[in-house]
Amino acid sequence: MKEATIPCLPAWLPDALRCYLDHINRGLSLRALARREGLHPSTVLRQVRRLESRRDDPLIDEAITAIGLAVLPKSRNAITTIRKDSTAMTAPIRNAAMMIDDETLQREGRRMLRRLAETGAFLAIAPEMEKAIVLREFPDGRSTRTGVVERAVAQAFVLKDWIAPRKTGRVTTYEITTVGRAALKRMLDLADAHRDPGLAEAATPFADQHRDWDSRVVQDGPQTRRMRYNMAESPIAVLGRRRDRDGKLFLEADMIEAAERLREDFELAQMGPRVAQNWDRFLTAGDRGSFRPDAGVAEGPRSARDRVALALRDLGPGLGDVVLRVCCYLEGIETAEKRMGWASRSGKIVLRIALMRLKRHYDETYGKAGILIG
Repeated sequence: MKEATIPCLPAWLPDALRCYLDHINRGLSLRALARREGLHPSTVLRQVRRLESRRDDPLIDEAITAIGLAVLPKSRNAITTIRKDSTAMTAPIRNAAMMIDDETLQREGRRMLRRLAETGAFLAIAPEMEKAIVLREFPDGRSTRTGVVERAVAQAFVLKDWIAPRKTGRVTTYEITTVGRAALKRMLDLADAHRDPGLAEAATPFADQHRDWDSRVVQDGPQTRRMRYNMAESPIAVLGRRRDRDGKLFLEADMIEAAERLREDFELAQMGPRVAQNWDRFLTAGDRGSFRPDAGVAEGPRSARDRVALALRDLGPGLGDVVLRVCCYLEGIETAEKRMGWASRSGKIVLRIALMRLKRHYDETYGKAGILIG
């Protein structure tokens, strides 16, 4: 029989927090919670420990304390959620996060997370403050207030992992997390879907939070056209958005373009009947695989196969291996390192060198203007 949960809790509260409250307030064992949730007891234990360690965060502690006081069972054996080392930074129960409904949370999330996603933005709150403020710092040292949010809403943000502490002290500051950015993107896409229900893409907010749309110019016969594509679908595009300590992009635009050109040729080369063509054999020294120039059109677009084979042979073993796996097979850097037996964090350096060599190969072989695909 499934155990009952604590009543009067909002639907948006994470399941891990519900388990924590049931364990602390009602004294339910970890095994009982695991049976109820269909999880392993060790998973529930990790969730409980994580939330207990997060109670050093003032907003987390006061939210859990207020919720515990509001729904605390009247039994004499009930366990209170108030910590012995709890500070005075507690808001009245009427301002607790449990009083925020889902509609308010979504509305405030769209409004305030958008502000927090700006460069240099953070949320600040102190024990005596009834509301939290969002400030934005500028490179010249100036700061300006860009928003005000209710304390209960700030508690809900931190319970949802949308914000995380940046600096603790008399005034605690928070910054938006990757979870918060994904939630903001999902909420904005959902709002667009309500405004324009005819767009199929806008009706999938959970999928769109992992998409990063951009456009590029491609050749379409003798003319060019602009095509929209998802930048997050390729490990190269994801790696290309990373920056080093100096703020410089790890991969330059022409390197990414060379990688995408190789991938386009690779996809075109697999349009024939033999989709299981062994491209790895092109990288061996003695055997160049089963590719034959006179294999015929039935083996796939011959020109695309020629270009891929020539590029891999020019790169050679090692450089060709990492380019083939990451650019063509779309394997992550960590996965490619493990499969090739390389040291950790060495793959992206080798990949950068390989893409520099690949760019030079295309420039020397086909010129700066490139070639027509197909």
